[in-house]
Amino acid sequence: MIQEDRVRRALSAVRDPELDEPITDLGFVREFQIEGDSVSVTLHLPTYLCAPNFAFIMAADAKEAVGALEGVGRVQVTLVDHQLSEEINEGLAHGKDFDEIFPSDTEGTGLVELRARFDSKAFIARQQGLYRALIEAGATPDLLSRLTVGQLPDGPDTARYLDRRARLGIDTSEAAPFLVNADGTPIPEEELDRHMLFARMVSVTIEGNASFCRGLLATRYGLEPTAEVRT
Repeated sequence: MIQEDRVRRALSAVRDPELDEPITDLGFVREFQIEGDSVSVTLHLPTYLCAPNFAFIMAADAKEAVGALEGVGRVQVTLVDHQLSEEINEGLAHGKDFDEIFPSDTEGTGLVELRARFDSKAFIARQQGLYRALIEAGATPDLLSRLTVGQLPDGPDTARYLDRRARLGIDTSEAAPFLVNADGTPIPEEELDRHMLFARMVSVTIEGNASFCRGLLATRYGLEPTAEVRT
């Protein structure tokens, strides 16, 4: 038997690529239903005009995440109230990728570059969040410029940071330097202030967009705004 909490956990692992937050926390999962070994998931987004590539990524990732659960034989993900709901839903139902659904909107590379670009932004924002938390706990920039991954404290901030670091294929071994660029190269101490200023701008932009989307979704569907939970 497929348990609801397992489906909910699977969906919570799916993130908005731009906002780097779970679609469950953002309120994008309208509902899901379980019938035997089949699971149907309904998604809705803040506006009718949400970018098709973002909408597809979340719908496709939701289908993959739920489909990977033991005991699930069939998954149907339905995106509603979107300008291209019909095309995306039909494409997903037939196992098509973004290029196949929207051939005139891509160069045949799918969404690999888009995912990588937003994974990089999420990494920079998470690094900045962990850096700021360590500074507030009493660490100095000089100390942090020499810190290694193995010296990072246990906790949710570190876990968030290492998750995105691993996703980008950056070294997560204990001896690897903590502060690196999105390509894995260490940040020189003399460039640290400038890097962190840029990282703070990235983080504020992501947080602001997330708050804006929550407000739009709540207004569109008459919902209570979802809590801002960073996971």
